[in-house]
Amino acid sequence: MSCDDELTVKVDNISFSYGAKKSLCAKTLKGITIDAKKGQLIGIMGPNGCGKTTFMRCINKVLKPQEGAIYIDGKDLDRLKMMEVAKICANIPADVPDDFHLSVEEFVALGRYPFVTGIWWEGEKDERLVREAMKAYHVTHLKDRKLAELSSGEKARVLLAKGAVQQPKILLADEPSAHLDLKFKLQVMQALKDLSRQGVTVITASHDINLIAKYADLVIVISDGGIVSYGPPAEVINEEIIRAVYGVEATVIRDNGELYVIPLRPAYPEKGDDEDTRPREKGIVAD
Repeated sequence: MSCDDELTVKVDNISFSYGAKKSLCAKTLKGITIDAKKGQLIGIMGPNGCGKTTFMRCINKVLKPQEGAIYIDGKDLDRLKMMEVAKICANIPADVPDDFHLSVEEFVALGRYPFVTGIWWEGEKDERLVREAMKAYHVTHLKDRKLAELSSGEKARVLLAKGAVQQPKILLADEPSAHLDLKFKLQVMQALKDLSRQGVTVITASHDINLIAKYADLVIVISDGGIVSYGPPAEVINEEIIRAVYGVEATVIRDNGELYVIPLRPAYPEKGDDEDTRPREKGIVAD
């Protein structure tokens, strides 16, 4: 197997359900199967509650699927300890709580925690990697600031620095551009793309279809816990899929290899109406 074809994540027919008492989300994952290769940026799109975040939590072993298997870097995830997973897979959450009272430098340094074997940092390597990550994501000048004092754009760069300092093979980013203005959205997505070009497998969930279309190598569309479509953006993102999954009429413009999605209007009755009139022909929406 060549380096370019190296699988870093293999998800084999997983299903997951929350317990009835613990459930914050009524949706489940049903029969999810994907292969993610080294250096790919994979975008996950779908409506609220469809299972995007749940799917990523299964990949980093925060949740355990009831059926199927996940292989990380060729190893059965079920057989790996959490610390072993943390050495391979970095996680970028959508945000951090405002009461997280660490400085930027302390927070970025947490990314080296899986590699520490003693009480304190092992040495100059960890400190050097933290400095390099803060410089790469332009947060060195913020190193003594508390996270709660930062703007959304500054927090996003700090989260990227923490993920990068782990030197992961896989990076999971949940809504990394949420709450950001247009400039920072583009900067964050370009940073993820740059990481993928360095050989990191990046899997990111986003509600911004245009950003997914612009930056992703492959797109997974999830609806009601199942994969509706999976493939290159040009093959996956179209008016029919958007209508079926989001209940929105849209125009998809194709220009010089780029895709632009313009939402127009709701396509179906509001939630709470008795009849679900979404089209189910051609296998677009799975029961």
